[in-house]
Amino acid sequence: MGKNKVLIIKTGYSEVLDERGNSRKVSLGDILRTTCLLHLYKKDRVTWVTDQYAFPLLEENQFIENLLPYDFTTALQLKYEEFDTVINLEKVPGICALADQIHAWKKYGFRFNRREGYAEAYDKAFDVLAVSSDPILKKENKKTAQELLFEMVGSKWNGEEYILGYKPKTKENYDIGLNTIIGQKWPTKAWPKEKWDKLEGELVNGGYSVTRQDKQSKEILEDLNKYIEWINSSNTIVSTDSLGLHLGIVLKKKVIGLFGPTPSSEVYFYGRGRALLPLPTPSCLPCFNGQCEKDKRCIENISAENVCNEIRSS
Repeated sequence: MGKNKVLIIKTGYSEVLDERGNSRKVSLGDILRTTCLLHLYKKDRVTWVTDQYAFPLLEENQFIENLLPYDFTTALQLKYEEFDTVINLEKVPGICALADQIHAWKKYGFRFNRREGYAEAYDKAFDVLAVSSDPILKKENKKTAQELLFEMVGSKWNGEEYILGYKPKTKENYDIGLNTIIGQKWPTKAWPKEKWDKLEGELVNGGYSVTRQDKQSKEILEDLNKYIEWINSSNTIVSTDSLGLHLGIVLKKKVIGLFGPTPSSEVYFYGRGRALLPLPTPSCLPCFNGQCEKDKRCIENISAENVCNEIRSS
């Protein structure tokens, strides 16, 4: 009997645990953490469809046989190809409609409601869709993204890690890497520049060697492989909830995550780091909003001293 054919559709246009943001802005961190599912299909022939921009995160992955860009040619091919299993992790209606047309014995994730024109969940993904669309349930959720992803395909997560195919060549030249930049989608995640400046100063004065993202060359900031190399050059990564945080996790760094509007409970550090929350912690946290309605954003209440103390004790 031949290997099963498995199709995973994850472009990053929508985040699995966020109902907003169905756009062509690619959430690279969401794609990377989805790779934990590959542990379930190591013996199968896996095809993964994603945005071309995300290819460096998935290329050279030994458990992906075919890596395809999400475009017209790929869509046409998939309509006529047969699979044993299709896992659609996008809530974009057009992608859901495509997934519905692909021949497969099993389908997981999200499908298309033909009458209403929106995404809905297959049975095992119903709880995930509810968590992503109901603010109250999302606040109450204590499961990690990995737990929810495994439940979507009818399995149980047992601590499986992300899988990155690219093997960085840099050595650990720095004690601390400060991952300072956030994407356009979540401006409320940004930790103020003056706090990064203060943290950097305290660390340098304390004898730590420090490298900082916003002081790197344009080449490092715009080339994903070179960015991965930069993350790999530090022993410890300090980052807001962003791709840099997830890269630090997959590269097995010590990771200190700064969280405000997004839930730290969904991120698992595999015993190599922890999340820091604002003190005092406001009742509105996490709010899941890209714009803050308060006079002061909650993440501003994470002090440089607390981050420095966490680094010293780790």
